Amino acid sequence: MSKIAISSQAFCGVDVSAATLDVAVQRIEREQCEHRQFANTAAGHRELIAWLRKRGTAVRVALEATGIYSFDLALALDKAEGFEVAVLNPKLANRFAQSLNRSKTDKADAAALAEHSRRMKFVPWRRPSEVGLQLRALGRHLAALGQDRTRLSNRLEAAKGSAATPRCVLQDLKRGMDAIEKRIVKLRREAVAMIASDEELKRKFDLLVAMPGIAETSAVMLLSELSALAPELTARQWVACSGLDPAHTKSGTSVDKPSRISRGGSKYLRRSLYMPALVGVRFDPHLKAFYLALQARHKTKLQALMAVARKLLHAIFGIFKTGTAWNGAKLFPKLIPNS
Repeated sequence: MSKIAISSQAFCGVDVSAATLDVAVQRIEREQCEHRQFANTAAGHRELIAWLRKRGTAVRVALEATGIYSFDLALALDKAEGFEVAVLNPKLANRFAQSLNRSKTDKADAAALAEHSRRMKFVPWRRPSEVGLQLRALGRHLAALGQDRTRLSNRLEAAKGSAATPRCVLQDLKRGMDAIEKRIVKLRREAVAMIASDEELKRKFDLLVAMPGIAETSAVMLLSELSALAPELTARQWVACSGLDPAHTKSGTSVDKPSRISRGGSKYLRRSLYMPALVGVRFDPHLKAFYLALQARHKTKLQALMAVARKLLHAIFGIFKTGTAWNGAKLFPKLIPNS
């Protein structure tokens, strides 16, 4: 879509919930917002687009990334002519809203999003490819099944620890575990087949499984998230999308808290990097040396592990861009001089 002319523009904010869309629209020449509510359904999305088009001008729309509740709306707006869409990090949007108004209502949130699209740098959302969309949905479903398996495994262990647990309960829990495991294996095969059907995804998948700590399962989960990111993003923006970027809290001489990760991005991408980092620091000499060097600088084990995960993400970015295989000596040239 062509660039929208600022002089003939309306700014829209949409507060998304499971059932409704609270919408605020602001024009450059007016301070007051127009408000309207629509159903968060396919029919409601069409009504919203038709209502916005009555203004006879291009519209910039800002909404928060609220998973499945906002994704279909973003797709519908991106497909329609005359709209630019920004999908904002919820934490950043909330901080901006708090700077404008202490009230916390759907109507106020929609107005704050409209103001954000007017005042702040506008970063258009890019629609992922169809195979990327399908792969992400499949990857997130696998992640949910993995959590179900963990919960069921914990229940089974607790049941085994009690003499009062009848045998039928243990058998039922075991059957549930077996059923989930079979579903996970089947869906993972579907994901690998989907990746194999796309030349670019297959190239990236092969590069991933050649990295330390990354086997088929981790490669599927990583690629399902990374394939949905806009191609023009930088390595630093990838890190921000994962929520692994460091957040510092320091003010004057009295406030100096330990650094932590922001957790402002995709929890799915962040989680998919955890196991590769954990395995990598055990078996890859370069990652292990980096991990130990950070601990020698008084970083906690968790802080060091998150830094390794962040390094891995940087490495994946470079590997995808250049098409070259993993080489730890290039990523950490000073840690193991003789490598």
